[in-house]
Amino acid sequence: MPCADQRNWEPSGGNNGYILVTANGGMNQQRVAICNAVVLARLLNATLVVPKFMYSSVWRDVSQFSDIYQEEHFINYLTPDIRMVKELPNRLQSLDLEAIGSVVTDVDIPKESKPSFYLKNILPILLRNGVVHLLGFGNRLAFDPIPFQLQRLRCRCNFHALQFAPKIQETGALLLRRLLKHEGHSGPLDHYLVGPYADSIMKEKRGQSAKASRYLAIHLRFEIDMVAHSLCEFGGGEEERQELEKYREIHFPALAHLKKTTKLPSPAEIRSEGLCPLTPEEAVLMLAALGFNRKTHVFVAGAQIYGGTRRLGALNSLYPYLVTKENLLSATELEPFKNFSSQLAALDFIGCTAANAFAMTDSGSQLSSLVSGYRIYYGGGKMPTIRPNKRRLAAIFVKNSTIEWKVFEQRVRKAVRQTKHIQSRPKGRSVYRYPRCKECMCPTD
Repeated sequence: MPCADQRNWEPSGGNNGYILVTANGGMNQQRVAICNAVVLARLLNATLVVPKFMYSSVWRDVSQFSDIYQEEHFINYLTPDIRMVKELPNRLQSLDLEAIGSVVTDVDIPKESKPSFYLKNILPILLRNGVVHLLGFGNRLAFDPIPFQLQRLRCRCNFHALQFAPKIQETGALLLRRLLKHEGHSGPLDHYLVGPYADSIMKEKRGQSAKASRYLAIHLRFEIDMVAHSLCEFGGGEEERQELEKYREIHFPALAHLKKTTKLPSPAEIRSEGLCPLTPEEAVLMLAALGFNRKTHVFVAGAQIYGGTRRLGALNSLYPYLVTKENLLSATELEPFKNFSSQLAALDFIGCTAANAFAMTDSGSQLSSLVSGYRIYYGGGKMPTIRPNKRRLAAIFVKNSTIEWKVFEQRVRKAVRQTKHIQSRPKGRSVYRYPRCKECMCPTD
């Protein structure tokens, strides 16, 4: 059962200075950065300024913290843990932080750095200048080793302090109402996802007498950025290769340069290692082999799928009850979120997390990781998640030019079953994805 809300310490005074954080990436990467920043503020006895989000040429979203999350709840909920303010004091706002050496970029901080790194390298700057700006801060704090209470604070921030802004909750409730329009009772996670708007789902459900509607959510991590960054090929020939190369030149210049100067594994080798995202066609084959038939209601999450409607054709033909947020919500209802990819991602997060079953196509996806962790934390062991072993699936898809359907079913089910063992969080793995650990969840007996 969830227990990350339990505390066993006094509030931090935040006396050592102020931490500014500008998080990079999309909504899910930013969420991880926020939680890391909260833990860092406690570790360094610093005052945290409400995190800001960096504009990305990939995500193209100008949303800031209060556009996505409830800022007042965030501050108030974490007050027993850290001191937090909305802005730097006036005396510090006029400082040239770069000139005084208070700007620290993600290049300066190794990925998943241990707490000792921050105590040795960041705390002295904080004490000297009274402020540190972590620019591009993301996945920069290790999961192990880290003190028990700090790990618990990480979970407390993710699962309790970060609640979506009211307009996202309200539209998220509308999305769930249309996905679950014949459900006879509230979903187990509705309250945690949409707050007071969960009541509106119940009111509409009570008026329905039809058979309950259950649905499968699938996150198709097959947007052009994922496809281009994977260095895989997806059957589009020379036209596809040129298009993805051009995208890499603009958005991933370091990767494009590496590709030209270093001998990298071939697309076939990358695929055989299970490092390519599943295509929509492969996702369809996996779901069908697992027994999801044509009557299954399917909610597809994700931004613009690479290849567009042509690529989604396989899903649509096998699953006629397939929907997305774009066709469940009207243009007017989606208008407030137009051009705000992070806010749209929050709606997908709600739709996936509340689903009766959730399937991912890329276990490395931050959205899939956060959704599956949320379902573990609040789902009471009754929220199944399908996390495929892509290396085994690749072997099935690539090595069998002809195969009988029953044999294919058996192999796919075996490949998926091998990833479904219930276990405590493995050492060093994300607590957002694997919250089943003593810091975040407690035994029920």
